[in-house]
Amino acid sequence: MDRSRPPRVRDLRASDADRERVVAVLGEALADGRITMAEHAERTSHAYTARTLGELTGLTADLSPEESQPILVDDRPVSVLFGRTRREGRWVVPVKLPLVALFGTVELDLREAVLQRRHIVLDSLLVAGRVRLLVPDGVHVTVTGRSALTTRDLRTRPEADGPTVEIAGTLIFGSVSAHAPKRTLRERARARLGARGRPRRRSQ
Repeated sequence: MDRSRPPRVRDLRASDADRERVVAVLGEALADGRITMAEHAERTSHAYTARTLGELTGLTADLSPEESQPILVDDRPVSVLFGRTRREGRWVVPVKLPLVALFGTVELDLREAVLQRRHIVLDSLLVAGRVRLLVPDGVHVTVTGRSALTTRDLRTRPEADGPTVEIAGTLIFGSVSAHAPKRTLRERARARLGARGRPRRRSQ
């Protein structure tokens, strides 16, 4: 196996939380009569023994539309023309994701996403469009693409050893924003207490 190349998106390992997401959807399908008891038992058994995300996605493909799937394994380009498109929930972000926004808006919610690698590149073509990212704490967002008259609004809380999302490509007459989710009062209080507890560096 060539370890220098990342595994296919479908071959990424599933977690216990991923399995439980699928089992919950199967339970809802059984409750409203979309699958039988026998189908539920068979699919649930497969869910709990699934090793990869690709194995899990096939268990609910016929139960809900793509945007409502418990896990989305899709490495196709994200594109929009005069409108808005959004990816959210549990989905896999490939190492290099083509992104096209022509007079439209692309919204990517990465709070529950699986990054194929710790450095992700959004290969973007942005013309009078908008790219909006919602990222969890720790993620660093950088814009390296060739830009003209494009605004940037990056309000994230990166960490030194956190993953990186790089927005590359061509950005013309548009806007790029990346925000971390708002903290609750308790979370803000904890952050302040943690900062006060850190030793201060002495000036030399």
